[in-house]
Amino acid sequence: MKKGAPRESIAERTRHYIDAHPSIKDCISKDLINYSSLARLIMKDLSIVNEEAVMIACRRYAVKLGRQDHEREILRILRNSRLELKTKIAIITAKNDWTVLHRLEPIFKRLLNEKSIMQIIQGTHAITIIADEKLKNEVVWAVGQENILKTRQGLVEISVRSPERITETSGVYAFLASNLSSGGINVVESVSVFTDTIFIVNEEDMMRAYSILSKCIESAEGLAGEY
Repeated sequence: MKKGAPRESIAERTRHYIDAHPSIKDCISKDLINYSSLARLIMKDLSIVNEEAVMIACRRYAVKLGRQDHEREILRILRNSRLELKTKIAIITAKNDWTVLHRLEPIFKRLLNEKSIMQIIQGTHAITIIADEKLKNEVVWAVGQENILKTRQGLVEISVRSPERITETSGVYAFLASNLSSGGINVVESVSVFTDTIFIVNEEDMMRAYSILSKCIESAEGLAGEY
């Protein structure tokens, strides 16, 4: 009889919970958390009964995070980051089938020659294509209407271009996404490609989203003397 996978310890479950909640992780890094309240929240959400074990796990993980050190490194990255904005973006969602990728190949080759960009994200159940609106009909025709699940247009792409150090620094995406979420921005799609962190938003959210991300970078630049 095969043994089942070992159950996660309370400490592991606690760490995973904190990692999945950037706002909590941020408060821990700033030493603004009430560990008793946090332990009770984790106990409730994860159905754990040992409050002392959860609290100890929280405190130990806080030490491991190094409190301000993690955010300091994120701000160092953002201090040297720049924003780029592209309007009139479309998203085409297609079935996850090898024929879809094969049919897109001629468009890819042409765009490479023209030094244009089209991004593809392959998920478990679907393929997401991010492209200029003027390419939407061509992509739909190439892929075949029978393979299209959804199309959206009237979108904006905001790219945060960062130094190469971002590839070795965790938490930058979560920091930016958390700020957008706190500002009430609905991120339609997002992707991280090497040094670019890309957010797709609706046109009506363009100015607010750009302003929020600009403030993240400006705040990091303003703290240059401290860090």
